[in-house]
Amino acid sequence: MLTQIVILGASGDLTSRKLTPAVFNAHCQGLFPGPIQMVGVARREWDDAYFRQHLSDAMPSDQPLEQGLWEEFLQHVSYLRAHLDSEEGYAALAQGLDQLAGGEAVNRVFYLSIKPDLFLPSVRGLHGAGLLQQAYQEPFRRVVVEKPFGTDLQSASTLNRALLELMGEDQLYRIDHYLGKETVQNILAFRFRNAFFEPLWNQKHVDLVQVTVAEDMGVGSRAGYYDESGALRDIVQNHALQLLALVAMEPPANLDADSIRSEKVKVLQSLRPPEAMIADPDPHIVRAQYEGYLQEDGVPVGSLTETYIAARTYIDNWRWGGVPILIRTGKYLPARFTSVQVQFRMPPHSLFGSWAECHLRPNAITLRIQPREGIDVHFEVKEPGSGQNMRPAALTFDYDSLFGRRPEAYQRLLQDVVAGDQSLFIRSDEVEASWRWADGVRQVMDQMPMLSYPPKTWGPKQANALFRECEGMWSKE
Repeated sequence: MLTQIVILGASGDLTSRKLTPAVFNAHCQGLFPGPIQMVGVARREWDDAYFRQHLSDAMPSDQPLEQGLWEEFLQHVSYLRAHLDSEEGYAALAQGLDQLAGGEAVNRVFYLSIKPDLFLPSVRGLHGAGLLQQAYQEPFRRVVVEKPFGTDLQSASTLNRALLELMGEDQLYRIDHYLGKETVQNILAFRFRNAFFEPLWNQKHVDLVQVTVAEDMGVGSRAGYYDESGALRDIVQNHALQLLALVAMEPPANLDADSIRSEKVKVLQSLRPPEAMIADPDPHIVRAQYEGYLQEDGVPVGSLTETYIAARTYIDNWRWGGVPILIRTGKYLPARFTSVQVQFRMPPHSLFGSWAECHLRPNAITLRIQPREGIDVHFEVKEPGSGQNMRPAALTFDYDSLFGRRPEAYQRLLQDVVAGDQSLFIRSDEVEASWRWADGVRQVMDQMPMLSYPPKTWGPKQANALFRECEGMWSKE
């Protein structure tokens, strides 16, 4: 059966930079279960020819492109001009999609590549035009929404309720592109398939867990958007907490979507409320701006938006009780990378040098999410010679070296949408559990001073205090 991938807001950068290469590659590799049409929808006065040329001109330079395959793919690409601000506009869209389908039964995926405040009006319009109705799930109707999903718990809950009045949870795909990255997908296999890791994955053996999302540039042209969100809403509430949930979850009963997502929700619900730690004399949250942020174009005078946040929290359950969970993200840091590091407890007595020397070089496993995806196992070896001098070493698995080129995150996620697999998409209770914790962080953070840090440094020095005896041990790639 034909599947139409309908992109609302198709004139935007996301369509040309990410979505089109994803659909093209999956189509060429025969990874969709049937024939597809990609339909761009926007207000601009374009036609099929102009839209196809626009996509050709904007194709990323690193995208391998065989001209014959590309030209064949473009025959499956169409454009519909639509003013989606009235019932008539959505009725015209429905008529146009039916004409492109040639009157046949067709599956439809609606990708909302639009501003978040248009999510609900767009879904209402699609619903009113009958575009979301499905009988016995065949042919299917599915909707993909980008982040941010709400701006706090209240708005996310309101949006959830409103959308789920118009369609089922099985039709709604809340996308987080981090979950399409190979290392993220591999976390469950790494933990639960390898017998020598899972027995150590608990508070008896793990000293701390670090989640780091580091960016090496400032806000640039995104200052207008970024100043309304900040590091907490932009990164921590979604990307960082999703990574943590996968690393910390219990084994699911099986690998179906609901089993996996139910275990992730339990982790998010077990995060210690930030407000419960206010009385603790030790700091748990540090916020900061990089020097020069207030001079960026589009940043309001006196803005108190954080470009850096570091937090220490805990997962209050049987597996992780008492293990510090350290989350850090920031702009204008020395390097760009995303990683999760699981640091193990050291032996109670050191035979090789002082305790301090050993403790500053702990055994660890690092999951490298981007840009160089892979896994490192860090340990120590004795240097050659008669002495007992120790040196760090690592066993490294690198995706590029073993597998070569891999599908981009959006390709995997779009394939899953068409296949109906929601394992890598966020359920409504996940969204609300994440926002509940993030809102608590915001309340505590707003009572703390706004620190500053020079660009290309690892943030304010006060963040080191989050590590107590592990001061200065922030993971570097």
